[in-house]
Formats: sequence, C-alpha cells, structure tokens
Amino acid sequence: MQYAFTPPEPAVLPIRRSDAVFPLRRIYCVGRNYAAHAVEMGHDPNREPPFFFQKNPDDLRIDGQFPYPSRSSDVHHEIELLVALKEGGRDIAVGDALACVFGYGVGIDMTRRDLQGQAKDMGRPWEVGKAFDDAALGVDLVPAAVIGHPDSGAIWVDVNGERRQTGDLDQLIWKVPEVIAELSKLFTLAPGDLIMTGTPSGVGPVVKGDVMQGGVAGVGEITVKVI
Repeated sequence: MQYAFTPPEPAVLPIRRSDAVFPLRRIYCVGRNYAAHAVEMGHDPNREPPFFFQKNPDDLRIDGQFPYPSRSSDVHHEIELLVALKEGGRDIAVGDALACVFGYGVGIDMTRRDLQGQAKDMGRPWEVGKAFDDAALGVDLVPAAVIGHPDSGAIWVDVNGERRQTGDLDQLIWKVPEVIAELSKLFTLAPGDLIMTGTPSGVGPVVKGDVMQGGVAGVGEITVKVI
C-alpha cells in the first residue's frame, strides 16, 4: 500500500515501568455516570441507560500541559478513571467484560462548557465542547495484571491546591464491566480502545496558569498546567 502522504504518528499512552506503549484506536466517554454529577448538571440521578460520546484519539495529550482553547471562556475539568482494552467484540457479556481490559489510568476530560451548553440548547452534537484539540489529558497506564480491577477507591482533583472534585469508584452508576457490555451493544470494541468512565461532582472552570492535580487511589495521579 502506498499512502498519498506520510500519515501522522498514532496516538499512544505510555505503560508504567515498560518500554512498550498502548496505541489508541478510539476514545469513548460515558456521560453522567456519578449520581451527584448528574444532579449538578441538572439531570435525574436515578439509574438510566448510559449514554456515550467519543473524543478523537489525537485529542489525547500526555505532556502535563493543557493549552487553553480558543472560542471559549468557560472550560471545565472532569477527572476520570481510564479503562484501556486489549480485546473487544460485540455484545460482550458483563461476566466476560473484564477479560477485555488491558489496564487502567487517570485522565481529565476537558470540556468547553459554554460551547457544550450552546450545542445542547440548539439540539446539536457536542463535538465542539468535548472533542477539541487536547481535550483528553492522560498519563501512563498500569496493567490490570499488576493492580487487578479497581472497583472502589478515592477519585479526586485539586486546582491550585484546592480540592474541587472528590468521589469514589464505588459510586459509579454503571460499573466498568457494565459500561463495556453496554458500549459493545452499540459499537464493535477492539484492542486500543480507551474508555473514560465518568466524573464525580465538583466540575468547574480553569484559567491559564492553573495547575490541576488529581488521581485515583491505587491507579495513579496526574498533574497538568493550563497554558
């Protein structure tokens, strides 16, 4: 096969204590997967069918910096547990879902809240609010073979040393195996897929110069400066 031009390098995540990297195929996001966050966004916290959207793989940024995006004045942080898949398929059973997981990480879903709100009001898709350049912040993955499959533990983010978001993985409305199973009903999952599993309450804005520091107990931590 001969390309018409040199294709860009694929997006990858480093793997802790390894020279190997995890190549990204797709980034899936789960909306309103913590009850308290659903409430703060003005929605019913009761368990409803999950909904999903995507970011682009090249939206990923792993260098600890977040360039404040243009055309927005209200950009929010959303700390999340990342789930990286080594296997996939369609209509995956809940009981088989964790066998698809390569490992876990910590990420921040950056959101142009003002543009997302405008899109919602007009009944339009959210891409301008969710899938912009550098909108998926991440760090190294840790294999499930090393840490197992975390289903509880603190998740948090501070901005300039002040606690903004705090929660626990056991507060996920749809647990990781259920998220994988539900997602596989809608899309064919494959190795290289990354799932951002939702964010706890406390989302809020950042400005240039802010430093975000967050983590998931037993998984890792992330530090990002807004530039």
